[in-house]
Amino acid sequence: MTRRRRSLVVNGLLVVVLLGAGVAGYLVFFGSSGSAQPTAARTAAAANRDVSEVVTASGTVQSSFSAAASFGASGTVTEINVKVGDVVTKGQQLAKLDPTQAQLQVDIAQGNLNAALDKGTGTTALLTAYRQTQLALQQAKDTLASTVLTAPGDGTITSVTGAIGQKVGSSGNTSSSTTTTTTTASGFVVVTDLKNLVLHANVSESDVSKLKADQAATVTVNAMQAQPIQAKVTQVDLTPTTANNVVQYGVTLTLTEPPAGLRPGQSASVEVTVAGATNVLAVPAAAVQTVNGASSVAVLENGAETRKTVEVGVRGDQYVEIKSGLGAGEEVVLPQVTTSTNQNRTGQQQGGQFPGTGTGQRNGGGFTGTGR
Repeated sequence: MTRRRRSLVVNGLLVVVLLGAGVAGYLVFFGSSGSAQPTAARTAAAANRDVSEVVTASGTVQSSFSAAASFGASGTVTEINVKVGDVVTKGQQLAKLDPTQAQLQVDIAQGNLNAALDKGTGTTALLTAYRQTQLALQQAKDTLASTVLTAPGDGTITSVTGAIGQKVGSSGNTSSSTTTTTTTASGFVVVTDLKNLVLHANVSESDVSKLKADQAATVTVNAMQAQPIQAKVTQVDLTPTTANNVVQYGVTLTLTEPPAGLRPGQSASVEVTVAGATNVLAVPAAAVQTVNGASSVAVLENGAETRKTVEVGVRGDQYVEIKSGLGAGEEVVLPQVTTSTNQNRTGQQQGGQFPGTGTGQRNGGGFTGTGR
């Protein structure tokens, strides 16, 4: 073999060795693609604190009372005594029909009753005739009374759909809509209680069993997030609603001192405190494992993990009450968190540099390059 050929072979081998060493060093420094590197065990000390279990839901502000008032007689509207925004009391006159025809029917019925009395009631036929005229007179009086529309309850006028001169037909006196339904009341006049507002929310089927009357709650209206409102549960529906295979139960909460400007129809979220314990031993919820009804935690003792069975009390989202099986100050092990070196390299490259490109720093994703 000539000297020139030996020189080329040696140089080629040297290049291969150098490349291999470079790749090996890169993998050692940055780790293999996608490998997970566990961090050191994370622990938290069992300590006394307040623990609460909360059920969350979303809902809508509604009035505790809303009713549509409509005339119970036919006729022409001659008076409308209220306008939207007026505050009224139960029984107050709201509007009136022309009573001429209704009054005439009363006069006729009264005359028929007087005539029946003159004939006497000595026989079955006469007694029956007399009672029929009594019934006719009462019906005529009821029709006359229905020409005056009155408020079905205390509240604020939120709608007036009629006008003076309008002819209306008999549709019954009132039709109410309560907070247990989203149906909007409609009628000649609608009266709504704007002072005693409630929240109607929907909770999941897994949480409804935890709710009961008088539980404390905090309501946050989306339009007034800086003004949380205290509330309490007043009603839990017994039958559910199902939409898109999701089963929910309606819950009504009474608002305590609702802020000015709160209106029916506004959306809100609610947190109901279903259980609570004050100044009790507790650990992070992530540290507690429950299998087949038995709960346990891993405790770090002298550098080694030991699993202990514990009795738990109130289960909050962040902390769980420990009734027995653990002492204050004991270090419980939290779930392991792993980091991917591949993700680290991705973040480093997004920082702008691959290794050796000339400007990257070690914490930015690469070695300081030579630029050549």
